[in-house]
Amino acid sequence: MRQLPIFIALLILTPLLSQTEQEKVKTTVSKSDIEGHIYFLADDLLKGRETGTPENKIAASYLANTLRGYGVKPNPATNSYYQTIPMQEVTPPRRFTLSVDGTEYKNKVVLQTSKMDFTGKAVYVGYGLEDDYNEKNVKEKIVLVQAGGPNAKDARAAFGLREKKAELAKKTGAIGIIEFINAAPQMWGYIDHNFNSKRLEIAETVNQASKEDSFAYVWIQDENGTYADALKSKGEMPINMMMEGENRVKVTSQNVVGLVEGTDPKLKNEYIIYSAHYDHVGVGQPDKTGDTIYNGARDNAVGVTTVLSMAENMAKYPTKRSALFILFTGEEKGLLGSKYYVDNPIVPLDQMVYCFNSDNGGYNDTSIATIVGLTRTTAEKNIEDAASTFGLKANEDPQPENNLFNRSDNVHFAKKGIPSPTFTLGFTDFAQATKHYHRRSDEADTLDYDYLLKFFRAYVLSGRNIANDPTTPFWVSGDLYEEAGKKLYKK
Repeated sequence: MRQLPIFIALLILTPLLSQTEQEKVKTTVSKSDIEGHIYFLADDLLKGRETGTPENKIAASYLANTLRGYGVKPNPATNSYYQTIPMQEVTPPRRFTLSVDGTEYKNKVVLQTSKMDFTGKAVYVGYGLEDDYNEKNVKEKIVLVQAGGPNAKDARAAFGLREKKAELAKKTGAIGIIEFINAAPQMWGYIDHNFNSKRLEIAETVNQASKEDSFAYVWIQDENGTYADALKSKGEMPINMMMEGENRVKVTSQNVVGLVEGTDPKLKNEYIIYSAHYDHVGVGQPDKTGDTIYNGARDNAVGVTTVLSMAENMAKYPTKRSALFILFTGEEKGLLGSKYYVDNPIVPLDQMVYCFNSDNGGYNDTSIATIVGLTRTTAEKNIEDAASTFGLKANEDPQPENNLFNRSDNVHFAKKGIPSPTFTLGFTDFAQATKHYHRRSDEADTLDYDYLLKFFRAYVLSGRNIANDPTTPFWVSGDLYEEAGKKLYKK
């Protein structure tokens, strides 16, 4: 008779011991939990979770205590679930006037501030690239340049080239750049809001910049290129530019981090990162309905919930490799949280073998999950198999021209050499999928939770597949970041 309880216990335990990976995922990932996380994070109470606000800190506390409740270990460096990031809120110059050859420009933004009251000479130098400075004397002058380069002239290309152009101008002795941007009103409205509003920067970056020589970088709206065309043949011309300095105030925000140690004696020294950003864009002007809050359900309460789903699952069912959960702040302010993390990692970078990011703008196809960078790492089949298990097809980004891979937190890890795709809601056309993107209509009650259940389960199983695979994931041969990976991992 004494053996009966043991026999009953074995009957109870045997199914648990033989659980499949699919069953482990189903045990912890439920629609009610998904709804609970998203409805809270996208609630009006959090006022759009803008970085540096009290509401952003409420979101961070919710995430930290959710990880605590799952049994996830805190950041070993601080014994808390936070990685504190020193930032500065920068207010653009309040007074800024500019005229070139007698023409005054009103639609302008400052990319880099230099307090000055300058009356002197300006020189037009084409695109402001290497060959454009041949036989031109720009010392102690301001250079005028056309946006972008010969093969890419839009605002995105111009922004990507700004550091290179500034470096070249400084090298030749110029004291500033004025760049003419061919931008339609809608695009210029976004640029104006972005640069003429207060912005956040990591404090160390700001301090370092303040030590550099004074240099101004200005964008001028030049719809149809008429301003630039008029200046091309003029050579040197008079310029007057008065710019006040920036005002800076200290701000603190936090990445939220947690750990689950792996089960394999060797593989537990390798970490898979599961990441998403939890901030959004806050409060703005009322829309047609009077709504002022950018709730950010898709962007990025959905991404946060993938990471929370993974954390709950792995706390209960650890994998062979260790898990590092990172929820970033400051993504909407310029990928600040992820940049700070890779420069201040809590685990050595060469132990982080994969970053499985989740960032979302919307969806227009509920039969798929779109993985930006799916085909760029050797974990492709791990992800495809997981998606298929839960009735979804894993697709690569169908529109690489949008450069989505380099527009989310994963890119900072990729630059260090860490394989890092982004798991995102299914889209076949990004423009159609993002009708709620950065709009006040991105509310929790506009989501399809039957689809999200499949989506989250596919993410969690993908992570488990990668974390249990005997072969460490890496970049596919020839990838842009392969060499950085070889250097990091000493391959």
